Amino acid sequence: MEARGIRRRYAGGGGVGPLDFTVRAGTVTGLVGANGAGKTTLLRLITGLLEKDGGELFVWGKAVQVGKPDPDIGAMIEEPAFYRWATGEQNLKLAAAGRRERESRIAAVLDEVGLAEAANQRVATYSQGMRQRLGLARALLGDPKLLVLDEPTNGLDPHGVRWFRRFVRARADEGAAVVVSSHLLAEMRLMADHVIVIVAGNCVATLDTAQLEDRPGALEEAYFQLLEME
Repeated sequence: MEARGIRRRYAGGGGVGPLDFTVRAGTVTGLVGANGAGKTTLLRLITGLLEKDGGELFVWGKAVQVGKPDPDIGAMIEEPAFYRWATGEQNLKLAAAGRRERESRIAAVLDEVGLAEAANQRVATYSQGMRQRLGLARALLGDPKLLVLDEPTNGLDPHGVRWFRRFVRARADEGAAVVVSSHLLAEMRLMADHVIVIVAGNCVATLDTAQLEDRPGALEEAYFQLLEME
């Protein structure tokens, strides 16, 4: 994915950009920043859920267009919503919308996210962590080359967070590009290859996690040092 000067501003103030950055295949890129920094707005631009005011945005060489979902992009933006009266499997069938290639993957993605045994339970009985996993399963239905995830570890217990870290790493190792926003800086240090720091809608730095000191708190210290420089 490549962004060239993309920007979006709101009438009441706030927004993002202009931003320039690249997300490469086979890597995990983290987005970190305070609440309201523009992370979710940026993810909505990347996935074509929000119209940009200017700039260019390409995913696998194709321009992102609002209202025209790209099959190469799988996304979970904010907390996923489901039909609570339906089972996990039924929700995925509804999301597949009759597309056979996606329906054929339902059992596989439920197994991949650890929900195979809960597939026939109503979503109303799911914990928040299970709903997060079901959101991941829905994002995987199209076997996307770019996976965009907004605060995906919300509601996950320590075992789930560790599982998710391995999950995104495996996706990247298979050649996908993964973009993850999170407030968990320690997890970003372990999970991401690069971290983009967003402050007031602007990218103030891109950090290579391999170059940070190999100890807890290294990314947190780097992050707050950048904030002090702004």
